[in-house]
Amino acid sequence: MINVVTQPTPNPATMKFLPGCAVMADGTADFPSPDTAGRSTLAARLFGVDGVAGVFLGADFVSVAKRAADDWDRLAPPVAHEIAAHFESGAPVVETAASDNDSAVLDPVAARIRDLIDTRIRPSVAQDGGDIVFLGFEDGIVRVSLQGACVGCPSSSATLKMGVENLLKFYVPDVTGVEAVR
Repeated sequence: MINVVTQPTPNPATMKFLPGCAVMADGTADFPSPDTAGRSTLAARLFGVDGVAGVFLGADFVSVAKRAADDWDRLAPPVAHEIAAHFESGAPVVETAASDNDSAVLDPVAARIRDLIDTRIRPSVAQDGGDIVFLGFEDGIVRVSLQGACVGCPSSSATLKMGVENLLKFYVPDVTGVEAVR
């Protein structure tokens, strides 16, 4: 029997669920609405719970966003039940793994930025049930996508500017700013 542990995130609209096993073998997967969940049986199952507004799959966690009017006291038990039932069934989590690490050749500065995001920033963001994905670097601006619990989080703007931007500017002098793109 799988025991799913719940954990609050800095975003009050998102809860982190830990099933005690691997969720994604490689990369992450973001399902911001029910119509995007087609390739994930787990995400589709979770969108079947009334009140679920978004699903994000990380290495060993599932972040679930709720509708503003819903309450975690009511919503967390059925979400945890569906996660446990999914893993007990042995069904795949996604049909194909999603990863932002494409095979595109990056210039040395962009490669350094991606490496810093992957090794120093993503693990920290994942602890709070989210993800940060490198989208590109142009004219000194690093473009990233915030996912999971980071979407709509009251502290994500401060984290982006005070944490991510400062770290990247320190290690990569070519960086002048960081911009979140959805």
